[in-house]
Amino acid sequence: MVARHCRAKGVGSRLVAIAADEARAAKCAWLHVDFEDHLRPFHLDACGFKETTAGLIAP
Repeated sequence: MVARHCRAKGVGSRLVAIAADEARAAKCAWLHVDFEDHLRPFHLDACGFKETTAGLIAP
């Protein structure tokens, strides 16, 4: 999460970009994100995540 006074300045999307670069460098197969629906535009549009079908079981 980005501090309120730093939001809307590209900080969050840059952090995600760095995480993606590091995941690629580490030869990770996937970088996964869970988010609330109101954050969909940020994750899908600003950060480039692709929507996928998935399932979840709470233990």
